[in-house]
Amino acid sequence: DWLDGRWSGVKAAQDTDEARRGQTGVELARLRQIGERITAVPEGFNIHKTILRFLDNRRAAIESGDAIDWSTAEALAFASLLDDGFPVRLSGQDSERGTFSQRHSVLIDQQTEARYIPLNHVREGQARHEVINSMLSEEAVLGFEYGYSLVARDGLVAWEAQFGDFVNGAQIIIDQFLAAAEIKWGQTSGLTLLLPHGYEGQGAEHSSARLERFLDLCAEDNMQVADVTTAAQLFHLLRRQVLRSNRKPLILLTPKRYLRGREAYSPAPEFAEGHFREVLDDPGVATSDAIRRVVLATGKVALDALGARDKSGRTDVAVVRVEQLYPWPADQIATVVAAYERATEVLWLQEEPENMGAWNFVRDRLEGLLGSDYRVGRITRVASGSPATGSHAMHDLEQADLLGRAVG
Repeated sequence: DWLDGRWSGVKAAQDTDEARRGQTGVELARLRQIGERITAVPEGFNIHKTILRFLDNRRAAIESGDAIDWSTAEALAFASLLDDGFPVRLSGQDSERGTFSQRHSVLIDQQTEARYIPLNHVREGQARHEVINSMLSEEAVLGFEYGYSLVARDGLVAWEAQFGDFVNGAQIIIDQFLAAAEIKWGQTSGLTLLLPHGYEGQGAEHSSARLERFLDLCAEDNMQVADVTTAAQLFHLLRRQVLRSNRKPLILLTPKRYLRGREAYSPAPEFAEGHFREVLDDPGVATSDAIRRVVLATGKVALDALGARDKSGRTDVAVVRVEQLYPWPADQIATVVAAYERATEVLWLQEEPENMGAWNFVRDRLEGLLGSDYRVGRITRVASGSPATGSHAMHDLEQADLLGRAVG
């Protein structure tokens, strides 16, 4: 009954990759037009010189199309949805500016304190964009946004944690509603959670979004969990959340350092062509015949591993990025691994301790998928009661050890 009334037109999730991905590309000419509008400042608006330089750089990147960063990809995804007539709502702690000064979706006049939101000026008659700096009460805010998502069928509704760890305070909403509502009541939601995640020596409270907790709750196609590595992947994933015919909650681990790291940049054609890809093969392998070890990883550590492998000069290791962890992309992983015909071992690499992260989720799935043809193993930090060390020096040693064991 849930898919009647306001929700008529939304369908149950389909099994084919094509149906799940939707049509998410946007032609380059339109992207450039949108980019010009979302980087424009009204005449007479007294904008801070640093923010003006930020907008000028964003406009230049979109016009050239050579290298578009994470926050620009997010802005283009939001703006193109608004231009298509789909409202976009984002709330979170410091979401207007962005915790890492990467978003700047609300501009402030330095003399009058007037506010200007460029995403509400893509075109006349567009859908509305709301961006809200919410209070530090994760359970209350996430509960509200979940309820909002139940009536906003055709919009993108997202909540962002300042750091992914902060979602701990909203766990009851996730357990009782986000993960279980469709199975309990047939009630679907397209709510998106943006959770900054990655080990960078910032301590136990600013490292882990507790990926393992979400994966433990995944079953019966109840939600999506992703940790993507390129700006174009983010663009397609956010648009997919609205443009496909079904609605599922999306848990998206987002980067910190790679918000600006060039390793995550994407050229403009990748926004116009194709779709979200659940698995990305190693772009640096010259010949598959040389590969003996395939390292599977997700998110930040996958990009770190690619960089470490290239620096080491090893030519017998391939690093494959698993961009979506659930629904588990078994067919895509099997296809990529099988292409390395001479590989004998497949290792799962993660930054989290052995008892956290994705390892306990992927272990049986990898062994069942690959059988006895490969030695399947893991590279992790040692099991721990804390998600990360409180010592930056120890973090550096641990990180070097991880990458050394993976590709060194």
